[in-house]
Formats: sequence, C-alpha cells, structure tokens
Amino acid sequence: MRSLRTGLSLVSLLSGLALLAPAPTASAADVPLRELAAAKGKVIGTAVTGSKLTGTYGDLAGTQFNSLTPGNAMKWGSVEPSRGSYNWAEADQIVNFAESHGQQVRGHTLVWHNQNPDWLTNGTWTPAQLSRLLDDHIALEVGRYKGRLAAWDVVNEPFNEDGTYRQTLWYNGLGTGYIAQALTAARAADPAARLYINDYNVEGVNAKSTALYNLVKSLKEQGVPIDGVGLQAHLIVGQVPATLQQNIQRFADLGVDVAITELDIRMTLPSDSAKLTQQAADYKAVLNACVAVARCVGATVWGFTDSDSWIPSTFPGQGAATPYDENYAPKPAYHAIAEALGGTTTPEPTGACSAAYSVTSQWNTGFTGQVTISCSGAALSSWKVGWTYGAGQRITQAWNAICTQSGTAVSCSNAAYNGTVPDGGSVTFGFNGSWSGSNPVPVVTLG
Repeated sequence: MRSLRTGLSLVSLLSGLALLAPAPTASAADVPLRELAAAKGKVIGTAVTGSKLTGTYGDLAGTQFNSLTPGNAMKWGSVEPSRGSYNWAEADQIVNFAESHGQQVRGHTLVWHNQNPDWLTNGTWTPAQLSRLLDDHIALEVGRYKGRLAAWDVVNEPFNEDGTYRQTLWYNGLGTGYIAQALTAARAADPAARLYINDYNVEGVNAKSTALYNLVKSLKEQGVPIDGVGLQAHLIVGQVPATLQQNIQRFADLGVDVAITELDIRMTLPSDSAKLTQQAADYKAVLNACVAVARCVGATVWGFTDSDSWIPSTFPGQGAATPYDENYAPKPAYHAIAEALGGTTTPEPTGACSAAYSVTSQWNTGFTGQVTISCSGAALSSWKVGWTYGAGQRITQAWNAICTQSGTAVSCSNAAYNGTVPDGGSVTFGFNGSWSGSNPVPVVTLG
C-alpha cells in the first residue's frame, strides 16, 4: 500500500536500546521466523527498501523472512518515471537478493491509483489508449520477472470504505472491467505467478470486505484468473477485528488463497510496556487467525524495523508499528509472531539498565538536574531516556547529552563520545532548567 520511510519519532524512549553483548543478531528466538513459518507451510515476509539490504538490515531481512515485497521499487512511478524510460535497478536488486537467500518475492503493485508517473496521471487518454497502456505495462513488468516471482498484487485498493468502486484513472476510463483485464494480462505474462487483489480495511467482515468478496466470487464465476486476496492489515493497537478469522475463512471458501500482505500495528507515541504488550497480543492474534485457516498462505510485515516504517510520516504522533525497534532489537511483537508460528522464544532481559533523575541544586526560578544511566548484567552501545514534566518545568541547557523538549515531554540521547555504558558502569549527564511554583521529580523511562 504505502511507502516505506526512515524516521525517528521523538519519544520512542529508548527504542534505541542496543545491547552490546551480543550485537543485534538475526534472531532472538531459538529458530528464525522463516523456519517456523515453513514448518507450518506458511510464508513470513517483509517489505524492504533495496538500498538498505546490507549490514544488520540485510542480515535480518535475509535470515528471518522467507518472502520479500519491494516496498516501492515495482510501482509504476518507480519503474517508468518517464514514458518509455525504465528504472529496474532497485527491483532487480531485491529479486536478486531474495534468490540468493532462498526467498520468494511478492510483486507489488501493477494497477493502483497512487504512485503512478506524472505522464500517466496527467495524460488525456481514450479508453482504447488506456486499455493498451494497461496491457503493455503488465506484459512488460510481469514478463520481466516471469518465473521468478511467486505472486503479484495485480489490482490494489479498488474499493471505497462503503464498498463502492473507487473513482480512479482506471475505473473512470475503463469501468469495472479493468480488474478482469489486468488479471487476464498478468496471467498471460506469467502463468505460474499467483494473482491477487489487495486492499486495506478489509480484514474484518464489513461493507468493504463484502464488496471485495462479491467481486472475487463474480470473477471466479466468469473464469477470470484470480488466485488470492490480500488483506493489508494496517492495524491499530487494540483494534484487531474480531471477525478476522471468519473473514479469512469466507474468502478461502471461495477457492482462493488469502495473504496478510502489509501487516503493521501502530500505537500513539511514546510507546510503553502496556502498549507493547498489547501490540504483541495483537500480532499474535493476526498470525493465529492465519495459521488456523489452511488457505491463508502467511503474513508479510510492512517493514520489519521502526526505522523503515511509513507510519510516523503519515500518522503524526503514531508509530512503533513493527516487530523490531529502530536499532533492530526485537520487540515483544517479534516474540509473539514466533510463538504464533509454533516457536519458543527467550526475550531479551529487561531491567538490567536503569536511569535515575535527581535535582542537584535549585533556586527561586531555576534548578540543575542530572540523570545517571547504570547497567548491571547488560551493556549499552547507545542510549535514550525520556520523561514528562508535571509542573511546567523547561530544560534550558544540557551537557553530556542531546536533549529536546516538546511540550512537557523531554527526550535525551547520548553525545557522540558517551553512548557506551559497560556492564557494571554508568554515564551521567546534566542540565539546567526553569521552574515556577514546584519542581517535582519526574519518572524517567529507559527502555
């Protein structure tokens, strides 16, 4: 559905925790997710950004997942930015990476109303011209990767929330027939690839998912090639639809596969232990629903690390939606996915590092404070701490840390020279602030 991005939210408050011993590894579980999924006959995939497929990002993408989806690299605007001028570099990179790591690739996406090139969206086309453009694009792109991709999201997001057809270049120019036309063209270009219609807010039984259900039923009755339905599953913490498994099953009963194609579960920032616990339960519920239905082929997370998530830029104040934090440390959601796939995990130890806030001096309008970060049984290669003031205090100056304040929320991270906190060691930073009336000590969050 959406673009992947890189970004840090202000107070994910030590989602930047990075243990030195060991450095982030391919797994915090006894068995990588891809092996757990394969044992159940399922796919566990991730959307990826091609330029990042090196270092820890590449290691995790390669070892944890058995399927990759190009986040943006196969969209029309990416591959043909100027008419007749093509850029396949990132798409090829992702496909080559997947093949070298024994992974399948899910193509995304051929026909959509977004991320099209300007020459296409701004053009004036007769129905015949538009039909030819559609056929030619599908033949070219699907044909390029013939025999190399497991599946394609052929048609993306055709419906409005009320179940009516979305007014798009394709619908307005070709009517509802563009969907059957696209699927037929894709089958001709690669008879072996599984062909999907993909949409969001269709995870539970509702007007939109029922419209999709009726479309798939009609296409099947007409003999149009349709192999599966993609449920994007861009969800919110605590709001997994109660009818998810029922909905998966009703599509499966039509004789098509179902895939969870773009799974992420966002929360209002800052994250905390309660939200992360609920998020883990939600991830597990989604995976459990898929595991319970034989024709649910598996789930793809829409980016596996918070640093490569589209959520913060699209939903301001929300984020922390993926199974790994911004420094590639597995979150409770990661362990929940592993457990849903039949694995047993050993979560990273918690509470081995802590932060303590104190006021060292105070006068009528100001004060000096400090925070000490201490570790016992663990070590840090970088750190972030945060707190919320309850009496209107303001940070005016800081040393040995980089501090920012937004409203009542303060976030501080290490300077270039003091990110390391060894096992049994500590780091202290200080700051000056202003106050009026009272200066209560806030609770500091580390982790």
